[in-house]
Amino acid sequence: MGERGRGGAAPADRPTGATPAAAGPRADRVGGPARLIGVDLARLLALLAMMATHLVSVANDDGTPSAVGWWFSGRASALFAVLAGVSLALLSGRTRPARGRAWARAAAGLLARALVVGAVGLVLGGLDSGIAVILVNYAVLFVLGALLVPLGARVLLGLALVWVVLGPGLLQVLRPLLPERGSASPSLDSLAEPGHLLAELLVTGYYPVVAWLAYLLLGMGIGRLDLARLRTEVLAAAAVGGAVVAALVTFVAHGLMRLPVVLDALGTSAPLGQGGEVTPPAEMLRLLVDTGMFGQTPADGSWAWLLVLAPHASTPPDLAATMASSVAVLAACLLLERGARAAGAPLARALAVLSGAGAATLSGYTVHVVLTTGTGTGAGAQAWAQQALLLVVLGAALAVAGLRGPLEAVAARLAAGARRLVPA
Repeated sequence: MGERGRGGAAPADRPTGATPAAAGPRADRVGGPARLIGVDLARLLALLAMMATHLVSVANDDGTPSAVGWWFSGRASALFAVLAGVSLALLSGRTRPARGRAWARAAAGLLARALVVGAVGLVLGGLDSGIAVILVNYAVLFVLGALLVPLGARVLLGLALVWVVLGPGLLQVLRPLLPERGSASPSLDSLAEPGHLLAELLVTGYYPVVAWLAYLLLGMGIGRLDLARLRTEVLAAAAVGGAVVAALVTFVAHGLMRLPVVLDALGTSAPLGQGGEVTPPAEMLRLLVDTGMFGQTPADGSWAWLLVLAPHASTPPDLAATMASSVAVLAACLLLERGARAAGAPLARALAVLSGAGAATLSGYTVHVVLTTGTGTGAGAQAWAQQALLLVVLGAALAVAGLRGPLEAVAARLAAGARRLVPA
């Protein structure tokens, strides 16, 4: 849901909340068959990883990525966005896309949820947390998702593959035509300039929706599959294959980035270093790969920038690698759920209780941002452990009681009301 802001503008690993508010109805009983515990577990892991990028240093003293930076930076926010798409599919017919009047009802519910997520995001964006809050961007994705509800799995997954290239290409064309972003996180003050706000959300911000739509398409395509009945072999292949594809994309991209012709092209728009001197392309590339970017490549840069792979670069290699790693994590979590259910109801209930915070990520993310406003980003591993324990315990309590998170409950109530406004 948002990494801490660096230099007034920072990438963020932030959440569904990606779909927090869209986690869907709780099962009749903890660990019951109606709820996909594996999806909740994946959300929990994304939330904890995002929190780590905010509270624990993502770089070592020598500037190289720390373990947190290497494993989580850029990947946690991507996983949240993919899970947002999964949630939207689960809320709008699962394997049977809603069409006609059913589409209108589903869209009304999703738009109501988007309103809640966006409002919370604007409030959190006004806090001095140092986090680049992503919730308003997620709200825009929800609006787009409402338009995509009638599409089936094959079409959505095909569009996701196309958008990996098309989205970053559109950013490359549109960014030079728009003013630079003005803040790390949209806030209530941003409403005074709606045009500028829309440009930041779609193109120039930390989480440009024009590119991030690829994550939503992938997630909705996955959510349209019958996840509860996919063969174990298919899930295992997705977990392993996703990891292999992510590693392969990283290997190939790093090789292409170091070709002399690519380095020369990048050097024509290399960011200025300290004192205003031009950073040598090779050194610039090392810094970008190690520390990441801020949602996009230089507005006036060469098209060779679309070959760069770095956290929050919003380039085809960045999207492809993080989409693949998201598939791997989600498939592994679904495999774990399947193993727990096979071992018996008690273990399945225990996993559901442990993953309870994953069903209330909007509330959990909000608590995290508020607490970080008091402690500050980079507070350290102890601060992360304390916040993580608090959210896991609160989530477990909600799961045992069969309750939604407070913000999830508000979103669900408004969504139900919005659906009722559309005649059945």
